[in-house]
Amino acid sequence: MTTTEDVLKGKYPAKAHAKKVAGYIKSKGGDITGTLYLEGQKTRMIEDNDEPMPFRQRRYFYYLTGCALPDCYFTYDMKTEKSTLFIPPIDPDEVMWSGLPMTPEEALKAYDIDAVLPTTEVNAELTSSSTPKTTIYAIPNQVSDHITFLSYSAKDFELLKSAIEICRVVKTPYEIALIRHANAISTAAHTAVMRAVSTAANERDLEALFLKSCIERGARDQAYHSVVAAGTAAATLHYVRNDQPLAGKLNLLLDAGAEVACYASDITRTFPLSGAFSVESAAVYDVVLRMQKECIAMLRAGVRWDDVHAHAHRVAIAGLLRLGILKGVAEDIFAAGTSVAFFPHGLGHYLGMDTHDSGGNPDYADPDPMFRYLRVRGTLPAGSVITVEPGIYFCRFIIEPYLRDPKHKGFIDEGVLEKYWDVGGVRIEDNILITDSGYDNLTPTPKEVHEMEKIIRGEA
Repeated sequence: MTTTEDVLKGKYPAKAHAKKVAGYIKSKGGDITGTLYLEGQKTRMIEDNDEPMPFRQRRYFYYLTGCALPDCYFTYDMKTEKSTLFIPPIDPDEVMWSGLPMTPEEALKAYDIDAVLPTTEVNAELTSSSTPKTTIYAIPNQVSDHITFLSYSAKDFELLKSAIEICRVVKTPYEIALIRHANAISTAAHTAVMRAVSTAANERDLEALFLKSCIERGARDQAYHSVVAAGTAAATLHYVRNDQPLAGKLNLLLDAGAEVACYASDITRTFPLSGAFSVESAAVYDVVLRMQKECIAMLRAGVRWDDVHAHAHRVAIAGLLRLGILKGVAEDIFAAGTSVAFFPHGLGHYLGMDTHDSGGNPDYADPDPMFRYLRVRGTLPAGSVITVEPGIYFCRFIIEPYLRDPKHKGFIDEGVLEKYWDVGGVRIEDNILITDSGYDNLTPTPKEVHEMEKIIRGEA
């Protein structure tokens, strides 16, 4: 059986990606003898400082090269399928401070490309008589001023960006292995936080522990800014403070994920600070876990994500009716959209090189608030990776307008609701690979109540 480690011993499949993108361009009537041109992210300096900003490679460039070096360029001849990477030449002054950079020989060995040249030869290559001078495909605002396309008969600044975004949706086995590895590292970090949560004093203690656990396992970069939200702060979807004391609060919502070789994990767990959920917290957690499990069970290639999201709302309504927070007829509540007060975001999003990965075709102008923030619309293809992250939140800013709205207030029992404000919010998030026959959950992080409570209490 091939393991994740076995897959990652190979090279990032840059040429397969380039061929796939070129094929998409051809399918849209593009020039089959054209040239793809991409630039990596430049080294950027901190304003009024001689230090560089933290570097993050452009994802479009990485997808076709697997190269995380700054200040690079790339061309792909669609006719000959030849890929060329241009890397910075040796700068003696820079070597004195930072050591020797990667050489062309090392780059050719490390990356799935055909040729490596210094960046000083980009324009010479673009104007060379050996290079087809038909159509150049590039991304707008990602072409340096000194680059010339004058020798090309046509220039297309539209198709390449959308082609890469669409091709990125279906992952290769190598990309899946990277996401699986990022999930394994993040799982270790989430578990470390669970073990420490009952003795920590502040949200920042737990964020620091999560980062330490990732870094010591080889993942220095994070896929996104972690959400470490205690108590009612968990009702803020993208909470950023991560600096508040834990004393006197019920639960911790931890939404955090490591990044491995430009590929993300995105995991959320909610667990009790004391090692045991309160009655109200346990009841809400049960609803959210049921939402997630039922939605994951629906997944397979061709399923309509809008329908899965709608099912999450139906499960949420049934659960909140059982708790007495909602009252009335479930179908009437669904039709009114009252459940959006407690579950205001979309069920999930594509995952890959970006946490909110490309290709989802969201419609943020949708007049229906139940679907407005759904980041993926339409059917899911085999090979895509999507997050499933239902939640129930008790945010006064969101819920109180519903209590004043005649359309919704009759469906909410304010007396029962009063017991749940301190729960804050519960979200559970896993990363799911879609297959032809179903799905593969890439996230092994504990989420059953008895598992998490045993870890927190030091019994597992």
